[in-house]
Parts: sequence; structure tokens; C-alpha cells
Amino acid sequence: MSSVGFRKPHAVCVPYPSQGHVTPMMQLAKLLHSRGFHITFVNTDFNHTRLIRSRGPDSVKGLPDFRFETIPDGLPPSTFDATQDVPSLCDSTRKNCLAPFKELVSKLNSSPSTEVPPVSCIISDGVMSFGIKAAEDLSIPQVQFWTASACSFMAYLHYNELERRGIMPYKDFLNDGISDTPIDWISGMTNIRLKDMPLFTKTSNDEIMYDFMGSEAWNCLNSSAIIFNTFDEFEYEVLEAITADKFPRKIYTIGPLNLLAGDISESKSKSFASSLWKEDSNCLEWLDKREVKSVVYVNYGSVTTMTAGHLKEFAWGLANSKHPFLWIIRQDIVMGDSAILSQEFIEEIKDRGFLASWCQQDQVLAHPSVGVFLTHCGWNSTMEAVSHGVPIICWPFFADQQTNCRYACTKWGNGMEVNHDVKRKEIEGLVKEMMEGDDGKRKREKALEWRRKAEEATSVGGSSYNNFSRFIKEALHCDEQLVE
Repeated sequence: MSSVGFRKPHAVCVPYPSQGHVTPMMQLAKLLHSRGFHITFVNTDFNHTRLIRSRGPDSVKGLPDFRFETIPDGLPPSTFDATQDVPSLCDSTRKNCLAPFKELVSKLNSSPSTEVPPVSCIISDGVMSFGIKAAEDLSIPQVQFWTASACSFMAYLHYNELERRGIMPYKDFLNDGISDTPIDWISGMTNIRLKDMPLFTKTSNDEIMYDFMGSEAWNCLNSSAIIFNTFDEFEYEVLEAITADKFPRKIYTIGPLNLLAGDISESKSKSFASSLWKEDSNCLEWLDKREVKSVVYVNYGSVTTMTAGHLKEFAWGLANSKHPFLWIIRQDIVMGDSAILSQEFIEEIKDRGFLASWCQQDQVLAHPSVGVFLTHCGWNSTMEAVSHGVPIICWPFFADQQTNCRYACTKWGNGMEVNHDVKRKEIEGLVKEMMEGDDGKRKREKALEWRRKAEEATSVGGSSYNNFSRFIKEALHCDEQLVE
């Protein structure tokens, strides 16, 4: 098709500034770029600096049609190379980001059109609803990208009902015997208990997070469309309920994004990475030397912290299982201290354990040596495990992780749960069961079944593949023929 008179559509993508949100937004941005979009990817100043620190200055140079911009997050300057305090960051982004973001979009629109096409749409993270307000003020089409699970989204929408029923906010329900109370009044969600709701009970500043997540989920309903990084069959029941009960407009399920984005043609944006930590590639070479399905992969994500005691219990549980393991231990994993493991432990696992500070997780989970994933149950980790047919042992920390864990252990059938008060004997037993036992065999088979379905959804003609094309046409108002 002739390009005479054709101007590239221009999507401005603004993720919430933590790793678990930046990663899927970057996958979406790459997909749109591969379809012909000009992309402006907006990080915070803090995370922009972290990207340069982890990957070098070339990582943010961009391309003529894929550019990186920044806005301040409103927090005091910091050089600490870790995720910022989550409640403080949430509170600050919703109070301080609207004005600088509008200023940035206005600057982009005042650039010469020969260099930067006018902004045709804003895609903002589902918890960065200032993007909706900015789009309204500037008369630009806008959509929200909810980067967590659809089941957690539905749960957040019912925070107000928890309050109406006098259940929340409630300071000590985990110790008052009501955590097993059934929550049987949320459409599309079955077999859920109070402790499976995303209630931030394991963090400080619960009230800030409770208010923030409940209000941001509701703010999504003011958008013309919502994208979910999931696929229809995986969360079918709750997706139908969201559409019927809460959001009769368009929702687009386009996941798992790591699979959908995995087939991007050789566009230069494919090389762009979003990791805020320096990755250790040596672990992949270590995996190459292991037998098929023999390795336990352990990673608690970018935010989870634990006590030194829990770290020790995890360590000896893994060691005592006698299975080889790859363990990602961030420098800030232990609350208020550095992660230190005893020399005795190091000696015990020297022939079958590999410790690293960060890795390319999608590549690790795709490796044939990995047999099980011990995870915090964040949504990216859950989707990547599903994509590669790896069963999960779940130790949820906060937010949607509790909800995801419950679904994995009951509805999806690919997971087992660790008690929050970690004991080495339990870790040893769960690893052995998942790797060797009859129940573990059923979980492994279910994981492979979900992988097949995820691959079908993201293949040409699959539900997520088709939904992405519909999203471009319907929500972003672009003729697909112009952007293929």
C-alpha cells in the first residue's frame, strides 16, 4: 500500500514504575511498533537512570520511531538500586504525575510532524489513571492496560463491598479467625476466601494501598477499553463477569504477551530490554548442563521481601530436597538487611545450586532443564510459567499474588501453596512432591495442558492473536492494513 499521505499512528505508553509493570508494557510497545506504530515509552526519571545503570546508555537511545522519555515520580531523589517503597510510590504517582505527563504529551504534539507524528493514543497502566485525565484534557484516545490478572481486577472492584459488609478495613483478620470466610458474592469468582483477596495484609501502609488499588481499578472503568495480559480460556468466567457486570464496553485479552511478542519479526525494537537489574547470563550456561526437568527455579520477583529467618528456611528446604536449583536472590530480598547465606549452606549446595541476583526469566522458564518454579505468584511470573508449561509452588507476598495463588492451586490446577510462615521441611516436601510425586505429576500434566492452550491463543488465528488485531482497529482506530 502506498505511504503517500500516510502518517504513522503514535502510541504513548506509560507503565507504573516497577519491574512487573514495565515488562509487559514494553512487550506491548514492541508489538505495536512491529505493526507500524511510532512509540514513545515513558519511564520515570528514577527508572530511566536504573535502566542506564543496568544496561548502559545505548539501552535508552531508542530509534527514530521508538523513543524513550521520562517524567518525575514526585519522590525525593534516590540512588538506591531497587524498587521504591510501593505505598509511597503509589501515593506520589497519583498526586504528582498528571501535570508533567500532560506537558510531555503537549511537547510531543508540538514537535515537527516530520520527526514525531502527532500522538494518536495514550496507553496507560491500569494503576496510572492520570493517563485517562490527560487524554481527556488533550482530546486524545486512551486505553488502560491492566497488567495483573483479570481475577484480581474483579476483586479490587469489590473493595467497596467489603467495606459495606463491615469486613474491611480490618487490621488483624489473619489472626482473628475470619481469614477463611468464604467470599461467595463476586460474579465470576468461585471458591474464594477472604485471605485470597488482594488485601495487602503483609505490608505496611495498608490503608494507602487499599484506597489506591480500589480507586484505580474503578478508574479503569472510565476508559474506553481495557487490555488484559491473559487469554480467554484461562480466565473465561471472570472475564465474562467483568464485561457483563462492570464494563460493558470493550476488553481485549491479548496474552500471554511474552508468547505474542515472541514472534516479532526482526524489527530493531526487538532488542530493547526493560530489566531494571543487571542480568546474569551464566545461569543459562549452568542450566545447559542439567538434565531435562530436573531443576527447581526460585524467584520471588522484584518487590517481595522476607525475614532472614524465612530466607534460611527456604535455603535449607531447597538444599534438603537434593534437587538441583537456580535461585535468584536480589540484594534487597531481606527486609532491612542484605541477603547472607551461611558458609555451611554454600558448601552443601556447591555441586547442585546456582545463586544469581537477577536473570532473563522468560528464557530460564523456557529452558528444558527447568522442572518447577517456586514463585511469589506475580502475574508476569504466572503467565510465563503457563507459557512454558512449568508447574508452580506458590509463596504469595501481597496484592494480586494471593488471588493468583488460589486460582493456581484450585481452578487452574498447576500449583501448590507454601504456608506463609515458611518451614524447611515443608519446602523440601513440596519440591519432592512436585518433582517426583503423584499429585505433582497431575500438576505437571495440567501445566503442559495450559501451555498448549496458551500457544494456541497466541498463534495466528488464535483468540489473543485476533484480539490484538481487533484492539488496533477498534480501540486505537487504526486500519490494520496500514500497520502490518
